[in-house]
Amino acid sequence: MNTALPNSAPSISTGTSLPGPEVRGPLRVSFLGPFGTFSEQATREITPRGATLLPAAGVESALHLVRTGEADRAVVPIENSVEGGVNATLDALAHGQPLTIVGEVLVPIAFSLMVRADSGLELGQIKRIGTHPHAWAQTRCWVEQHIGEVTHIPTTSTAAAAKLLMEDDSCGYDAALCSAVSASAYGGKTLAEGIADDDSAQTRFVLVSPPGAIPPPTGADKTTVQVTLPDNESGALLTMLEQFSARGVNLSRIESRPVGGHFDRYAFSIDIEGHIFEERVKDALMGLHRTCPDVRFLGSYPRADRMRAQIVRGTANMDFATAQAWMEQVVSGRAV
Repeated sequence: MNTALPNSAPSISTGTSLPGPEVRGPLRVSFLGPFGTFSEQATREITPRGATLLPAAGVESALHLVRTGEADRAVVPIENSVEGGVNATLDALAHGQPLTIVGEVLVPIAFSLMVRADSGLELGQIKRIGTHPHAWAQTRCWVEQHIGEVTHIPTTSTAAAAKLLMEDDSCGYDAALCSAVSASAYGGKTLAEGIADDDSAQTRFVLVSPPGAIPPPTGADKTTVQVTLPDNESGALLTMLEQFSARGVNLSRIESRPVGGHFDRYAFSIDIEGHIFEERVKDALMGLHRTCPDVRFLGSYPRADRMRAQIVRGTANMDFATAQAWMEQVVSGRAV
């Protein structure tokens, strides 16, 4: 993996295409910046050579660049194995001009603790730590065990925490939790590395595109949708879930999000095991569309872990085709 230095804009030669609308000229990919974030690492893993990387100040900004045509694709975090879904990404995808997920990548996550080289601080002297809230959730037990009571100062990204620590004496914290790349690139002194409460922690990043051709099914795919439930309707959640269970469709993730700032209305962000070109998935989504006031399709794309969905008896494409052929015979009076 290539590693960019701060404030440099890497551009690599000889590119290949990505799923989504055709791109004329060099591919431009925005990501949650600055340089040195895990998002940059994910971007370099999932995008082809030839891409120009565009760091953005936040998830919304990275996606905004795609919506306005200033970037062709975006790479943003959508879920981590400790804290679950990244709300900023879920909400930004669910609202505004439609965007489509066309790929994903899993990045193992561990952190380094850095201070300014001239600070003279050691572990026991640290009182305030700057980092992204999701990073803090994945390291706070380690911090309590090795440092003691400290104050967390939230930042827009782990790399932003490292960058600001080195550039601004009044940033409000005296150490940063960030990637090893950031700790090295921004010139800080590393006090500890490989920090994680869970050694197997991963973050899932998605490749986002303007709407276009859906990547073809691979047999190991995922479909992401956002579904809004009807207002004040008894059993609405059960009705939604029945659309999947009746067709043998498994869900790998389901998270509720409040709608319009109210506690009595919720939407659900859902990952489905399968591809929209599969009849069982297509039929489930049509059922959702019939019973729910709003369904936003966010993409069907290959799973990063390459795990194939288990197809329940009677729900394979051939089963739907056979049932359809039988029904045509029935309505035409030819059924035996």
